Amino acid sequence: MENKYLLGAVEGKFADIVWEQAPLSTSELTKLCEQKLNWKRTTTYTVLKKLSDRGLFQNQNGTVVALISREEFYARQSEQYVEESFHGSLLSFLTAFTSRKKLSKKEIEQLKDIIHNCEQNS
Repeated sequence: MENKYLLGAVEGKFADIVWEQAPLSTSELTKLCEQKLNWKRTTTYTVLKKLSDRGLFQNQNGTVVALISREEFYARQSEQYVEESFHGSLLSFLTAFTSRKKLSKKEIEQLKDIIHNCEQNS
C-alpha cells in the first residue's frame, strides 16, 4: 500500500507549488511547472491526478485547490512515521532522536512549553 503522506523529491516540489499558489487554474499550474520543473503539460496532469487520488489536491472544474494544508500534511506524515517506526510512542521517538542530536536550551524550553500546554489541555 502506498504511503499517502510520503512525497518523493519531485512530488514535494510540485506540492509546494500548489500549496504556495492555490487556488490556481490548471493552465497556471502547467505554466508554473514548465518554468520551475521543466515539465510538459502531461506530466503536470499526471502528478496532479496522482496526488489528487491520495487526497492532497483536487481539480475542481479547472481550478486546483488544496484539500489539506502543508502544515496538516507534515503533521500527519510525522504521526504516521512515529506510529510505524516507534509503535506510536512519541517518547520512544524523542529518546531515539535526542540520543544522537543534542537539543539547544531554546529547543528544551520550547518542548517544556509544549508539554505544559498539553497538561493544561488534558
